[in-house]
Amino acid sequence: MSDAVVEEAIKKAAIAWVSVDGGPARGLWCVPVDGALYVVTGIGEQQLAGLAGAGTAEVTLRGDHGGRIVTWTADVRRVQPGDDEWNTVAPQVGGKRLNAPVPTDRLVERWAMDCTLSRLSPAEDGPVVTRPDLPDGSLAEPPRETPAARPTRKPFRLHKVRRNRG
Repeated sequence: MSDAVVEEAIKKAAIAWVSVDGGPARGLWCVPVDGALYVVTGIGEQQLAGLAGAGTAEVTLRGDHGGRIVTWTADVRRVQPGDDEWNTVAPQVGGKRLNAPVPTDRLVERWAMDCTLSRLSPAEDGPVVTRPDLPDGSLAEPPRETPAARPTRKPFRLHKVRRNRG
């Protein structure tokens, strides 16, 4: 049952929450191809520290309404530029890239030089956690520290409000 859930979730995935070595999960856009998810990380693309060199990762997929439906262990494999898999999959992934700054063929060329295309496929012996076994809590992480700050100001008033004293 759980393998079927993972397969169906992969087919419909557009975003996967991926965690490497127990670190915080990051939402990564992904493209499903032949039962695996492909993600691009690197310069000018999404970032996830350690994914390019990882052997496994934990992947969480959510349903149409945002609820988590399955968490599974993925085998991570880097797709090498120039090999048959790269030549087949990279243009498909490039075609799905939203707001691409350049045409797909130039995007794929840039990825070959500056980025990593990773294949996330279900591990043979990895644990799969489905809906009934998921924890009740949200598991939301507190906001990450950031140097960005916005000062709060008093509300703007167009004119002075006068009060009658009498």
